[in-house]
Amino acid sequence: MPNRLASATSPYLLQHAENPVDWWPWGDEAFAEASRRGVPVFVSIGYSACHWCHVMARESFEDAEVARALNEHFVAIKVDREERPDVDAVYMRATAALTGQGGWPMSVFVTPDGKPFFAGTYYPPEPRGGMPSFAQVVDALADAWAHRREEVLESASGIVAQLAEINEVPTADAAPGVWAALEAVTRGFDPVNAGWGVQPKFPAPRLIDALLVKGEAGTLDMAQRALEHMARGGIHDQLGGGFHRYSVDASWAVPHFEKMLYDNALLLGSYARGWRRTPSHERVLRWLFERAARGIVTWLRTDLALESGAFAASMDADSLDLSGAHHEGIFYCWSPELFADALGEEDAAWAAKIFHVTERGTFEHGLSTLQLVGVPDVERLDRVAESLLEIRDRRFFPARDDKVVASWNGWAIASLVEAAEIFGEPGWLDLARGAAEAVWSVHWVEGALRRTSRDGQVSEVGGFAEDYGALASGLAHLAGALGDAVWLRRAELLLDAALGLFAAEDGGFYDAAAGELYERPREIADNPTPSGTSALIEALRLVGLMAERPDLIAAADRAAATTWGAVERNPRFAASALA
Repeated sequence: MPNRLASATSPYLLQHAENPVDWWPWGDEAFAEASRRGVPVFVSIGYSACHWCHVMARESFEDAEVARALNEHFVAIKVDREERPDVDAVYMRATAALTGQGGWPMSVFVTPDGKPFFAGTYYPPEPRGGMPSFAQVVDALADAWAHRREEVLESASGIVAQLAEINEVPTADAAPGVWAALEAVTRGFDPVNAGWGVQPKFPAPRLIDALLVKGEAGTLDMAQRALEHMARGGIHDQLGGGFHRYSVDASWAVPHFEKMLYDNALLLGSYARGWRRTPSHERVLRWLFERAARGIVTWLRTDLALESGAFAASMDADSLDLSGAHHEGIFYCWSPELFADALGEEDAAWAAKIFHVTERGTFEHGLSTLQLVGVPDVERLDRVAESLLEIRDRRFFPARDDKVVASWNGWAIASLVEAAEIFGEPGWLDLARGAAEAVWSVHWVEGALRRTSRDGQVSEVGGFAEDYGALASGLAHLAGALGDAVWLRRAELLLDAALGLFAAEDGGFYDAAAGELYERPREIADNPTPSGTSALIEALRLVGLMAERPDLIAAADRAAATTWGAVERNPRFAASALA
């Protein structure tokens, strides 16, 4: 029998609507029920495309005994982190502080007033590798609440107090030196594989954008090398276009196979700008960058575009094999034998070299991801890739999370507009306009923006700072390209509302409107997406200039000063502010 999640607009919540766990959606009612019963709350946070979220759901949340224990001793809340980034941010800080790491699924146990006292991520169904089983965690915490409740409550209050002390926005008396910031970024650059960090390695489109803005020889080289290595790597879907969420290795070969709208929206802009900043005589780089940009747009149009014109949120990492079992990445991988069946002996041998498909395999079970090696015959590459894509399209497709997220569509709109102008593709402008019309008509409700929708039904969750900023930027870019003042006026409406909702005392911005959480989230550093503060600064400056609104430009300048400390302390993670 369906639980309370059956009426949700989030595909992730709907995936759990048939669980034996008596799930509640996030809201005052769930915490009121916990207070009434005198029990703590289990908050489980994940998202639709998350591989380990699916694993834990199958292993634990579909288990009748685990569900019985949860239902008896806790009020269980399921949260889609993409729908409620504020809840995710607050409890992720607690999880990272308590465990030294974060991730999804996130498993947080909190008091009836929302204060965390225990947190972790994935727990297995049986003890494994030094980890307790999820059932053991549930039983131990239920026992602690029953017999040591005052101790638990004191611990929760202490955790919240300590988190408040370390949640101060870093400050600086003056704007940081650009060259010092760039030197810090250079020190973190991987000289062998390009990009930043070791493993897992994430695309860094806003950091690349910052280097492209500076544009001198050293920073341009770093940006170009990062773009090239990603375009050649297994993180790039060489057949269908678009990029996976991150690489599990340092060389971009093996991705975590989720494909997110926000990554691809931001990378589209980076590849278009990278192409524009690359001299015409560097033909291979320009070809790679244009191929990556065109592939992203193809994927947006083919796999993410909804009937409404808006773009869906993501594609899952997992899909079914021929036996009906779920496997991560199975949709995207190949072997020499599969190449031979699809292409014939001669083309298969050529494609195996070009795409680095080996007998041993570069992934699992003798399968390989596709990486682009060398400088291939472009016509032959296109013909072979088309044949392989036709075969791949007969496989079981990964599931699609078809909710619409306002900010992610805003970034897609802005990048589509810019890429359309750079590559001379008016059809991409039509894609951008269709998305803008769809989001505006559904998400702008009674003078305020809503965060998500699905099938034309808008959720009750209000927009966050990133939603207002990203969508305003997208609409302003569209206004400039189309010469249509209606879109600029809508961008002004968004920003005028945002200034009232998110303004902080120091001139910066909170990420969320004042609400029910024990702290109000505010993050200056970027996550995989730009911070809400940076999204609003960018939009305020752009719209202020276009609409001749000095008040908006002044607001952007005041907010920018609140980012100086973050740029000075760690520019790599404040890339949007650095740009």
